[in-house]
Amino acid sequence: MGAAAYARLRDAGLRPTRQRLELASLLFDGHPRGRHVTAEMLFAEARADGARVSLATVYNTLNQFTGAGLLREVVVEPGTSHFDTNTGDHHHLYFEDSGELRDVDADRIEIKGLPPIPRGAEVARVDVIVRLRRK
Repeated sequence: MGAAAYARLRDAGLRPTRQRLELASLLFDGHPRGRHVTAEMLFAEARADGARVSLATVYNTLNQFTGAGLLREVVVEPGTSHFDTNTGDHHHLYFEDSGELRDVDADRIEIKGLPPIPRGAEVARVDVIVRLRRK
């Protein structure tokens, strides 16, 4: 397991357990940033890599990583979440036919006319998902 995964967990305040390290290594060591995975995809990859983890552990770990700011959850449909290693400001293209998700730089989309923000609230982030289907 890579030192980068260990450092990310430690820096995020998460105890680097064996299972967290195995999953963090798959997500963060040697993979291009902006990678999108579902829990099922990561589970299959972990099992193929020899990790002894359950699907429930993968879901729990992805949610812990998201809560710690290591991942960003992108809900493309009810019950269908992708987890994005790119936590910076950006949007997404979602291909409905294949389930593929691609990053779009934030400066490529102009957002105008947000509704009035209630008193005591502030905009944390605006997420745009452009849904596509092949012709």
